[in-house]
Amino acid sequence: MIEEIRSDAETRMKKTIDSLHTELAKIRTGRAHPSILDHVMVDYYGTPTPINQVANVNVDDSRTLLVTPWEKSMVQAVEKAIMISDLGLNPSSAGSAIRVPMPALTEERRRDLVKVVKHEAENSRVAVRNIRRDANGSFKDLLKEKEISEDEERKATDSIQKLTDKYIAEIDKILAAKEKEMMEI
Repeated sequence: MIEEIRSDAETRMKKTIDSLHTELAKIRTGRAHPSILDHVMVDYYGTPTPINQVANVNVDDSRTLLVTPWEKSMVQAVEKAIMISDLGLNPSSAGSAIRVPMPALTEERRRDLVKVVKHEAENSRVAVRNIRRDANGSFKDLLKEKEISEDEERKATDSIQKLTDKYIAEIDKILAAKEKEMMEI
């Protein structure tokens, strides 16, 4: 019973870390990265479709993405979708490929983005702490129903605390790496 609760908590904490990675990938730095366009939707014959399902997205050089639609007729639709996205990018088509230059970020914009990154990291920390709270509540319920002893409950709580510390440290490491990446020119 205790091990099930612990493994469930660990699984949920891993999902929180994965979610943080996903959210941070959306935050644009001056460097080109294919995941920047992940949430851009293209009108594919009347159906909103993620860009990575209608085109290849590759890094051309450190500041340029190269988007190659699989169908030549989709070039205009993909270019329009990138242009109207909230990313502030200006794509230019060259035949069957679209080049998307990444504009350099100003110092002020970088600082604003670092604040957003810190906010995302704090949300992840709160999520991990909530998972700890839920697990500890489950242990207390088991103790109340006399399914486990006080010693087992204390060991289980310590185990969950160690797990929480591990994942909070991982969040801090991810935050530090992203901050460093954001402030690089």
